[in-house]
Amino acid sequence: MGLLLLDRAQLEIKSEGDTLALYEAGVRRGTVPIKLIERCVIHGAQTRLDTGVLMKLAEAGVTTVIMSTRQTRRVALVLGPQHNEAAVRLAQAARVMDDTFCRTWALGLVRAKLDRQRRTLQRLQAQRPDARKPLFDALQTLDSISQTLNVAATNGIGDATAYSSLDRMRGHEGAGARAYFAALASVMPPALEFTGRNRRPPRDPVNVCLSLGYTLLHSQAVVACSATGLDPLLGFYHRPTFGRESLASDLIEPLRPALDLWVWELLRTRTLREEHFTTDKGTCLMGKTGRSVFYAQWITSSKLWQRWLRRQCQPLARSLRRQGTAWLNQNSMEDEYQWD
Repeated sequence: MGLLLLDRAQLEIKSEGDTLALYEAGVRRGTVPIKLIERCVIHGAQTRLDTGVLMKLAEAGVTTVIMSTRQTRRVALVLGPQHNEAAVRLAQAARVMDDTFCRTWALGLVRAKLDRQRRTLQRLQAQRPDARKPLFDALQTLDSISQTLNVAATNGIGDATAYSSLDRMRGHEGAGARAYFAALASVMPPALEFTGRNRRPPRDPVNVCLSLGYTLLHSQAVVACSATGLDPLLGFYHRPTFGRESLASDLIEPLRPALDLWVWELLRTRTLREEHFTTDKGTCLMGKTGRSVFYAQWITSSKLWQRWLRRQCQPLARSLRRQGTAWLNQNSMEDEYQWD
């Protein structure tokens, strides 16, 4: 199964041994073995479950994502047992304060994102020759920005004269995003009225899909960080701030264009259609049928992105562990004190 989507009114979940029992309006609808679940996504305020269910899922290493009823945002994330290695987080906190490391990390991140955006546009160019002009113009813009960043990398990112600040890096990323989304708008079905990226709230079906996909991708990045001992709050490009898992935001940047292409395919093939969405007071909403379709496709497609995120986190954690281990108190008196 992999992903368990709970998205029905009057749904109640109970823990029964090693299974979850699903009841709808008091009628037992079936059971799901917990060992088959990797992730659980809960949509809708009417789903009922107790802490025993959450404990069972957490103990089994299942990540539970609780989504807003009307919006494409995550309300809560329940993880399983956490990685307890302090060395990694000590070194990570030190790296956050290292301007040279952060600039180097940010440069690599933005270059990787631009490269993936370029590949996405080239793929679209091959399939939509009728939109050649806007796609070509966007590619020209991305190439120009990439050349500027390549010069910065060649000259040495640690040299303040070569590249002075993360703000300037974000400026280049933003310029690339504007050109990229303008090109993306040229290949989306006109009936969807997509003119560019918007959110909070999304105003068209394309932005609903992008926002939901980015939210789920971000949650996967949080899980990948936690599994390797990294602190998802401490980012190097997205700076730490209240309430944001900034490292997770860092990690998903190069994956966003891949998800954009996936959304385009869903809409181009009419796997998701106009009738799967409604508009209420300027906010576009994905209906229950649309969510079922979306998540059914997500189960298969997201596996590749999960593996990619793990491959990014593991070497970073190993590098930080080597640095942070030296800072641990090797003569700890922990055996003298017991905290029950």
